[in-house]
Amino acid sequence: MSSVNKVILIGNLGTDPEVRHLESGAAVAQFRLATNEFYKDKQGNRVERTEWHNIVAWRGLAEMVEKYVKKGQSIYVEGKIRTRQYQDKDQQTRYVTEIVADEITMLGGGRAQGDQSGTQQSGAQTAPAEQKTFRQEAELNELPF
Repeated sequence: MSSVNKVILIGNLGTDPEVRHLESGAAVAQFRLATNEFYKDKQGNRVERTEWHNIVAWRGLAEMVEKYVKKGQSIYVEGKIRTRQYQDKDQQTRYVTEIVADEITMLGGGRAQGDQSGTQQSGAQTAPAEQKTFRQEAELNELPF
């Protein structure tokens, strides 16, 4: 039986994306995404819990992230969860769990610096920013046939 590894998140960027270009020319973008959940504790007080997710985007999707995505923006991310290991400088094995993005949709809103999408100088409301969706193209060696 086949299994499913699919993650869907909607949250706000905690940092501007960090984009690197590898020797092969492939771009990789990394950023942190905050998701919030609310619940009531035993005393009936509303409590907010923030979870931080490490997001990685590759190639063309990374280039779109570099151009359009900024700290504070609200985005939709669809991808898969991956855990990788590496050796730190003290030769200790470390593990990192991250979401490898297949699709990112900019939802507008958020608290992006310089974002004027919701208000004008006079305070009048304007139309929300257009949603933009970017998808990672499948590599030839990842096709299911």
